[in-house]
Amino acid sequence: MIRTIIFPLLFLTFLFLGGCVSTKKTVYFGNIPADDPTIQLPEYQEPIVQVDDILYVTIQTIDGGTTTAINRLSGGAADGGNPAPVGNGNTPNGYLVDEEGQITLPMLGTLNVAGLTTSEVRALIGEAAANYFNDPTVQVRFANFKITVIGEVSKPATYTVPNEKVTLLDAIGMAGDLTIYGKRQTVLLIRDVEGKKEFVRFDLNDYSTFTSPYFYLKQNDVVYVEPTRSRANANNSATFQIISLSLSALSVIILAITRL
Repeated sequence: MIRTIIFPLLFLTFLFLGGCVSTKKTVYFGNIPADDPTIQLPEYQEPIVQVDDILYVTIQTIDGGTTTAINRLSGGAADGGNPAPVGNGNTPNGYLVDEEGQITLPMLGTLNVAGLTTSEVRALIGEAAANYFNDPTVQVRFANFKITVIGEVSKPATYTVPNEKVTLLDAIGMAGDLTIYGKRQTVLLIRDVEGKKEFVRFDLNDYSTFTSPYFYLKQNDVVYVEPTRSRANANNSATFQIISLSLSALSVIILAITRL
């Protein structure tokens, strides 16, 4: 009689535990058609320089020593390596775009750069540098291009990246991919647009994500991965304590019965 009660209880208990594990799809872009696996990516748009941006600027000439004063401030900005988390209080080296939308370069003076792309800033600096140097080669990129990834990812953080052409998948890769509890169907992008917040959701199970105009990220974008219901269950320690105690009690009862 006791066995007829205990074993159904055990079955229901493990059934409950199994229900805590998400059965949602975990495969990315599982609906890619086999007959035509190609897709057209959206057009990439260069980021626009804004107030408080920090620009990495270098000028190379045949006589490299004459540009030392300009290049010194950008010396430690971005080395082209792997993206790194920020938040330790260190300010990246480079030229700060002031409240007037300007940067001031040694020898070249003050230049208006707000509202321009990095390519346009490069051309502007190159034109000014040509007055002082012979055939100058100019490089310009953001020294503080930041992407924040939070929620159910392995390494949530704010990341600085040396390359401004960053996709949603790049950001997820920086953060070590989604955890098993990450909700792949409703990944949220939060973007500042002229003082307002813009919210866009992605379904990583659907390959149409690649066609979204938001596939390429912009500076200061935030990617948030929601937790699944199983994460909420996993965080409910009180429930799991009760289950653990129940299993322990059932194990003792079973052990006692088997020895009868």
